[in-house]
Amino acid sequence: MWPMAKLIEEFRRGWQGISQPSPLLSIGFAASCVALATAARWCLSLIRPDVFFTPYIPAVFFATAFGGFRIGVATALVGGALGATVDFSNTLPDFARLALLAIYLMVCGIMIWGIEHFRSLASHQREIAKRLIQEEEYRKLVVDEFQHRLKNKTSTIHAVLHQVLQDQPQIWAGVDQRLRALSATDDLIARVDGSGCDIKDLLLSELGPYGHVRFTLNGNPLFLPAKLAVSLALMFHELATNAGKYGAFSSAHGLLQVSWSVSDDRLNITWDETEGPSVETIGAAGFGTKLLKSALRPFDGKTEIAFLKTGVHCTMQCRIPHS
Repeated sequence: MWPMAKLIEEFRRGWQGISQPSPLLSIGFAASCVALATAARWCLSLIRPDVFFTPYIPAVFFATAFGGFRIGVATALVGGALGATVDFSNTLPDFARLALLAIYLMVCGIMIWGIEHFRSLASHQREIAKRLIQEEEYRKLVVDEFQHRLKNKTSTIHAVLHQVLQDQPQIWAGVDQRLRALSATDDLIARVDGSGCDIKDLLLSELGPYGHVRFTLNGNPLFLPAKLAVSLALMFHELATNAGKYGAFSSAHGLLQVSWSVSDDRLNITWDETEGPSVETIGAAGFGTKLLKSALRPFDGKTEIAFLKTGVHCTMQCRIPHS
């Protein structure tokens, strides 16, 4: 059973052009093709006695496709010799048969060249595909290593800042949460091979800790490139933090609705808070407000914030990069 399985595997690899089959197998396959073609020629001779070379053309095709150039040429020559000398209808060789032999050899030559050219192209394409797979595996390894080092650096920066700012808890609280938001966004982007993430996943990572019953998300699936995803993650973090301290999430009945839509290459996002405490006074713009105002400028965008009696209303508009 094992030799038969090996023979079948060798036949498959030779037929697909993955590797050259053994000479014995190639010769045996070509001989079988010639024998079948000769049997077909004998059957056809009962109807058309002037069929000499046509049945050998498929034999040459299959023998070349399986065994290669040399086997194909040998099969063509053997088929031509049998067609010219073996006669099933008692007809004498004449000039017409020689002309048919010349046409047969010409057709076989063109066919053998075409098959070999296709085999070389297929082999070249397999080599390219193999190299691309290896390069992709190497690139993924490098990206994974880079992300691992980046995560370690973020942890180191976090620890250093904690040591420096441990005597200033208010400043540390703001820095700590923003670093954690950046780290969470990096992890989210890394899950999709570092190319970006879906806006809904980004919002869920920021708003999930406040309870899924407190907010609704409306919009079609939208994949954000990495740079835009990081900017929006920081903005969502600032808005969610403010909602937790002063807005909708600070009230027992407060709700949030985030909607987004795309028109051409422009992204429009609406952040609506309701049932939260009304904002009586607005202080001087801090880091969070400045971040909200400036984060989308690299994407030809803008942010508008309105403090309504029903809660914070924020609209964000920007261009979605093509890459």
